[in-house]
Amino acid sequence: MATSDAPISIGRVTLTVRDLDQMVAFYEGVIGLGLIQRSGEMALLGTDATALIELREDRNATPFPWEAGLFHTAFLLPSQQDLGAWLVYAGERGVRIDGASHHGVSEALYLNDPEGNGVEIYRDLPRDAWSRIGGTVQMTTHPLNLRALTKNSGQWKGVPQDTVIGHVHLRVGNVTKAAEFITGKISMAQTFQRPSARWFGSGGYHHHLAVNEWQSHGADQRSKGATGLSSVELLASPNVLSPGHLFDPWGTEFKVTSAQVRAA
Repeated sequence: MATSDAPISIGRVTLTVRDLDQMVAFYEGVIGLGLIQRSGEMALLGTDATALIELREDRNATPFPWEAGLFHTAFLLPSQQDLGAWLVYAGERGVRIDGASHHGVSEALYLNDPEGNGVEIYRDLPRDAWSRIGGTVQMTTHPLNLRALTKNSGQWKGVPQDTVIGHVHLRVGNVTKAAEFITGKISMAQTFQRPSARWFGSGGYHHHLAVNEWQSHGADQRSKGATGLSSVELLASPNVLSPGHLFDPWGTEFKVTSAQVRAA
């Protein structure tokens, strides 16, 4: 899994939402997360006691703006069988899938939640199958064979307990500035790049964070009081990254938590 040997990985993602009931129903009923806690205008969902998504309701928030912020939250399932089982389940429920790709390092399915936040459901290929040139992981985008994916799938019973947020992909105003922030302040290594996108990882993983400016080139500071991404939690070894709060050039918050503390 992404967190097994990485000094820095993703903990939970916090979203500001307008309709908490609808969003809880999506992440529980469609994605398969368990409801851990719900109190007033907040809900935590994840696996048993490990929260992966925190939803905070603000009915007055501006609907999801097309600016710097979240591109997608990526849920990493333990196996290809799990991914195939989810795809069958989604098909039976009439869930709209917006994309399906083989990236050379992973197999991924894409969709959006009811308020426009991007979601990726994926599984990793074995690490020895990843193509590398020096420190660069060679990621690709090819069509995913959905028939092969579902051939040996079992019954979907919700996300397996080993499910984590494998990575978070962000929209930024400038990928060069974003790269300087992530490598300099967060201490992740750049693992791959395209002209308008960059990928970053820790501990040899293909990526824990990614950025692009495909829909947000030249974006300024994020709007206050809008729906969408509120913060990304980074689980970090204390000798690598000190606990605290970091903000990228567009105001996206990263909460650094000691992995030793968050492990429970």
